[in-house]
Amino acid sequence: MKTIGFVGLGTMGEPMAANLLRKGYSVTVYNRSAGKANALVELGADIADSPCDIAKRVDVVITMVSNDDAIEEVYFGADGILKELKPGTTIIDSSTISPTLARKLAAEIGDRFCDFIDAPVTGSKPAAIEGTLLFMAGGDKATVDAHTDILLTMGRDIVYVGPNGSGATAKLAHNTIVGINAAGLIEGMAIAAKSGIDASAFLHIVQSGGAASKQADLKGEKIVNRDFSVQFALSLMLKDLRLSSVLTDAMHMSTPMLESAKGLFQLGQAAGYGDDDLAALAHIYENWIGRKIGDPPAPPVEAGQKTDERRKKTRLPLDIPLHMSIYQWEGDGGFSGHTIEGRLRDLSEDGLQIESGTPLEKDMFIVIHFGPESELPPITARLIRIERKSGKFVYGCLLSALPLYQRLQLQEYIASQSQ
Repeated sequence: MKTIGFVGLGTMGEPMAANLLRKGYSVTVYNRSAGKANALVELGADIADSPCDIAKRVDVVITMVSNDDAIEEVYFGADGILKELKPGTTIIDSSTISPTLARKLAAEIGDRFCDFIDAPVTGSKPAAIEGTLLFMAGGDKATVDAHTDILLTMGRDIVYVGPNGSGATAKLAHNTIVGINAAGLIEGMAIAAKSGIDASAFLHIVQSGGAASKQADLKGEKIVNRDFSVQFALSLMLKDLRLSSVLTDAMHMSTPMLESAKGLFQLGQAAGYGDDDLAALAHIYENWIGRKIGDPPAPPVEAGQKTDERRKKTRLPLDIPLHMSIYQWEGDGGFSGHTIEGRLRDLSEDGLQIESGTPLEKDMFIVIHFGPESELPPITARLIRIERKSGKFVYGCLLSALPLYQRLQLQEYIASQSQ
């Protein structure tokens, strides 16, 4: 039976190494953060002082770390695996990394007369614990076949996808779907919650219909119950989507849904939820809809009761100067325009309220310019409501196609001006 070294004992690595120990393998472990190996030592693991120390002692090294930077340190650092790698050793990397880095590792390891398999996994923490992961393996097919016993100790299936780098590519394509599915689930649940539909009832509909998905099964109850304990961290989901974006840019491939999902998870990271489960993206939508998705539905509105009280409470009175560019079609293929002054008076979840002394028309599009200190680009809006107050015109403006990062930037700027 081959001896195994395991580097990286985080959310996934620790239960994977534990399954190897339970099946009788001799396992030596290393983790950059001290203390992570204590439970594995009780199962019989030895502890190494460094990745280099592991590489000198075992037949197979498995790495499971967080990102490309961590991989660079583990393999190429002063005490890295490549410093004293024994000829004939097999390296299996189950991290989610860029295909470029996977191919670089394969070349470096091959130069040392060793074999490399990029074998990232599907399945989050529960699957790692249960030993039901799926490995997507890139590398020499005969090498992959020779190590099926080890891989199937930690998982239920191995899918060979091609030469080195193919496993990493397959994982990024897979996690692109995961990120889009997760965002779609949360967005749908937010629509239902905003409309007053009970979240648990709606989740049952999702799981029973055409919208059913693994993400609904894994994350639905977590969202309803506000359980954001980590199965797969939001920051890692964002990292994978960024890697996928780099990959598809290099392929000159348009991926609008990938970019939208990446933007959403960037908002989650910027809001401080990176260390929570990816289901914590629900916080962003809850901020937009003004309620928690799992809250009980509001009681029905009685006859004569005002329905806009909650909307008024969510509006923030403001007095921020701005300029508006007004463009008019000249009929000869061109536009003419001028700039008028205004003041931002209110912010709502879907638009702005601007006061000005200049009369404008409903459904007109305007371009809003805040002061240079805001560092905001021009923002396009459509006038959807006009009121006359104290000799001024008050315009309700619907923001048009505002990118998510700009929405966050706008909110931060307005918050800074309101203090």
